[in-house]
Amino acid sequence: MNQFVNPKASHKPAGAYTHSVKVPAGSDWLVIAGQVGVNGKGQLQDGARKQAEQAFRNILACLKENGMAKKDLVKFTVFVTDPRHVDGYRAARKKVIGDATLPASTLLVVDGLASPDMLIEIEAMAAKA
Repeated sequence: MNQFVNPKASHKPAGAYTHSVKVPAGSDWLVIAGQVGVNGKGQLQDGARKQAEQAFRNILACLKENGMAKKDLVKFTVFVTDPRHVDGYRAARKKVIGDATLPASTLLVVDGLASPDMLIEIEAMAAKA
């Protein structure tokens, strides 16, 4: 089982994440490419929050297709095109992923993504013992 650890010598996480995740030897790893707010019909959702919700749903679909679940998530890397999108991202994460799943996480504000209409992209890594 993955161990989610916040070192006592470090500060409390500033959001819904854990500072470190220890994955046991012999675990199966899943690397999920950056997911954006495009649904299965190829439609980009409107607004940062809706795009983030869809990106998280896409991540959950990748997990399910590979025999994994939310509890197996160990890392998110999040790219937003404007710091004003962070609150929408956080609300979407809480809605789709919930408070019980706290992988390590990095959030970056970037100048742009593959399309100017894309506001958020989320990469994920999962490991299952």
